[in-house]
Amino acid sequence: MESMNPKSNEEPPSLPKSLHTALNDLHRRPYPHVPNPPSCKKRASVALVLRVRPAYDHWPDSPSLPVEQDQAVSTEQRLKSFFYQPWVQHGSPEVLFIKRASRVGDRWTGHVAFPGGKRDAEDTDDRAVAIRETSEEVGLDLTTNDYIYIGNLPERVVTTSWGSVPLMVLCPFVFLSTRSDSPTLKLQPTEVASSHWVPLESLLSPSARTVEYVDMSQRFANRGGLIARLLCRSLMGWMEFAAIQLQPSESLICNTTPNPDTITNQSSSSTFQRWKTCCSTAASVDSTRPLHLWGLSLGILADFLDMLPPHTAVRLWKYPTFTSPDLRFIISILTYRLRKRNILHVSSGARTVINNTAVDGQTVALAVLQETNTQHDHNDVGIGGLGVGRYYGASDKASDGSTYAVGIMLRGYYEKLRVAIYVFLAWRIALGSVAAVYAWKFLRDRRIRR
Repeated sequence: MESMNPKSNEEPPSLPKSLHTALNDLHRRPYPHVPNPPSCKKRASVALVLRVRPAYDHWPDSPSLPVEQDQAVSTEQRLKSFFYQPWVQHGSPEVLFIKRASRVGDRWTGHVAFPGGKRDAEDTDDRAVAIRETSEEVGLDLTTNDYIYIGNLPERVVTTSWGSVPLMVLCPFVFLSTRSDSPTLKLQPTEVASSHWVPLESLLSPSARTVEYVDMSQRFANRGGLIARLLCRSLMGWMEFAAIQLQPSESLICNTTPNPDTITNQSSSSTFQRWKTCCSTAASVDSTRPLHLWGLSLGILADFLDMLPPHTAVRLWKYPTFTSPDLRFIISILTYRLRKRNILHVSSGARTVINNTAVDGQTVALAVLQETNTQHDHNDVGIGGLGVGRYYGASDKASDGSTYAVGIMLRGYYEKLRVAIYVFLAWRIALGSVAAVYAWKFLRDRRIRR
């Protein structure tokens, strides 16, 4: 039977049209400013840079935006003029990512991320940091008329993932390129290993969902040396986080000559040294390894993708766990009631938000808490309170007395995770003890029979 609703026969809006709507909404309703927690002075900013790649059949006559670009033209007018162009309406929106260079001691070495970095004393504000770092790392000048500044995504307090020590406040900003031709990027060798333009369509695709495996053994045996780390790794396996596998339409590799002092002479090194290098937890840049977006950068992207149809960025997220089957099972059992309770707490109307996607092996990103009423607002939390969509901020103290950045969905999860690890270790010790007893009895019986 044919539907009586005339809207049911309408085609869904194109991705460029949906992007236009999302950018307009983001510009009109910016996210609130998040102040630094006490004893935390550091702030950092990143730039989410968008462009539209023209289709072959709708290539523009001019690479520049043919509209007024003086200060009197509003952002909404510029966006309307840009998205009105046929090549934009038929084009493919893309996002710029970088893969960070491998550096010893860098918390995010080798990670896929957005251009950005820490705030310096000379920076006037958080947006200036994103502009400066993008210019330094990839050579794009976001202050020219070729770019439209849209607004900011949710700011986050980044803390240690296994504790509550704040490290910095992370501030993401969105910019749109108005050119059909993208300038050649100038990658900073010490900071960037490669750059990648990735279509939004592929980022929204469920087929791109994957997981990232992280070696956490050094966090549990950081004083025990190599043998202790290998023992922990063999027992617990790897930690598993939600991720997206990027499928770039265009990539640029930073080809530089390595410093001779940092090159390892594999031919002269011993077999043990080569084995130790392979077993070490230091990150390295591998051009053949798939590009996985996870952790903090995935959290930022999820906030942005949730503004676009089909609005399922929440599916990017899953609770962190381990690959060891028995440890995974213990975690699932011990956290079952906690996860159900947290979901019910979210559904009850409390507007505490955490971007759970922004969790990695060393850090967790938390959004600022605010209790609100249940009336709808454009700054309300997104689906299920999982930190995608809009939220209220900022507040100095949560209803439970905790200061700043308390997340419903991860509230108590890492405490349960620690307990699960202790239970797991006790289980493995007991299992090993039983096996040792049976082995001893078996050997003793054989000796008696002889």
